[in-house]
Amino acid sequence: MTRVQNRRAPERGGELDDCLRACAVHSGKLVGSLDRRRTELAELLRKLLVVCAAAGATPAAPVPAGGATALLKRAVKGPAAPAGGIGNDLLDALLAVAAKALECGYDDELALARQISETVLDRRRNSRAGWRLRARVLEALGEERQAVEAYERYLELTDEDGFGVAARIEGLRQAAARERDLLDLLTRQCPAATGFARGPATDVWAEGLALHALGDWPAAEPRLLGALLALAADQAPVADRQELLSQYLDLRTAVPGQDLDEVIALYAEQRRLRMRGPVADPTVGGVRWLSLGEFRNRIAGKSVCLVANSGRVGSSSMGAEIDGYDLVVRFNSYRIDPRHTGSRTDVHATIHKHGFNWDRPVTTRLVFGGVSGDWKHSLRNRLVPGAQQYLGDETLRWPVRTIGRLGGDAWSGIPTTGFNMLWLLDFLDVSPTLDLIGFDFYESGAYRVPEAMKLAITSVHEYTSEKAWVMERAQSVTDMRISLR
Repeated sequence: MTRVQNRRAPERGGELDDCLRACAVHSGKLVGSLDRRRTELAELLRKLLVVCAAAGATPAAPVPAGGATALLKRAVKGPAAPAGGIGNDLLDALLAVAAKALECGYDDELALARQISETVLDRRRNSRAGWRLRARVLEALGEERQAVEAYERYLELTDEDGFGVAARIEGLRQAAARERDLLDLLTRQCPAATGFARGPATDVWAEGLALHALGDWPAAEPRLLGALLALAADQAPVADRQELLSQYLDLRTAVPGQDLDEVIALYAEQRRLRMRGPVADPTVGGVRWLSLGEFRNRIAGKSVCLVANSGRVGSSSMGAEIDGYDLVVRFNSYRIDPRHTGSRTDVHATIHKHGFNWDRPVTTRLVFGGVSGDWKHSLRNRLVPGAQQYLGDETLRWPVRTIGRLGGDAWSGIPTTGFNMLWLLDFLDVSPTLDLIGFDFYESGAYRVPEAMKLAITSVHEYTSEKAWVMERAQSVTDMRISLR
């Protein structure tokens, strides 16, 4: 029960200087860490220091190995940030630190992420990223009611629900309802529990465990269940409620003659809803699955163009030419402006990690992902019934790795969505025309739906290697078009 108190007392704060100071202190805690996620967090804290220096908080200087903490401490002693806001670069650096801290998942990192979210929203009350961060932090801390409120505020501020927030809200709400149903059922089965629901949950739970150890289940059960009811009434963090509920069910399962079918069904349902949300249409509108061979047959003999999400495309005036190809392939958070980008999308290739444009009708949707379980989870939660006629199956999940067998030794970077798609089309070699439109590997910046414009051009991809691969195979190159066939 101690963890309930720990999780309920994370640091709060809205002062930028205090937040940066907390980042400096936390950086010192990570020195020598063997945890990969914490090592990555330390690197993001170092980058935050560089942004502080560039903003004039401290003179720009090379960052010596192991010196991030001292330099960041000097940075926060510099001039205060301009009143009324946080610069975009500093905002992005803070959000990156908070996202990685959330991924770490430890109490100290959750406290840091929460402090960053409070600081961001103190300076930018209408920051979409800030509200989504706040919601994710609150959800991680088990404060679901407040998390739902923050998620709702995020949706009020955006037109593109590319992160599946609406489904997340519905999942949390339905899970909370199933949990209440479960506790109501358990209370009906053991009415005496209500007499113990008003005492201190920690003490009542300990009494129940002691009686169970003595073999007195009839006296133990109402106390154990009473402690669970007290936690629910007190809106204790979800993780703590779930942990004790699981222990209670384990103890009850060991008691002979228990009828647990309905109890287990409700318990499993509320856990499932929290993990992946509701699934309104498990058949996804009767979508037809495409294997590698079936996809090959569908594109054979057709001219194909792949349209980049680049600034160059956004001002190209090539819309009519793009729509003239037999198949138009677009990626991830593509943006449509018919005069420049064309209006058709026949194939939408996207990474599984976000849901931008999954609701836009296309003939074929190929969803790429490196981990099979995560890929399946995203399909269950993000696919929109009726928005696609064909959907790539697991044979098309991660072409460069699973079809090409290019492991980390041969291709060290994580292949981009565009490279996975291009590699696949080149491998199948059934298209008489295979053109890349506007591919400058983000030299002209990104051209995406507005909600995705803040997404970082991540460093985990090998853009240089991908460009070299493309240019080695190019038959002709112009300012806007690279032809591989």
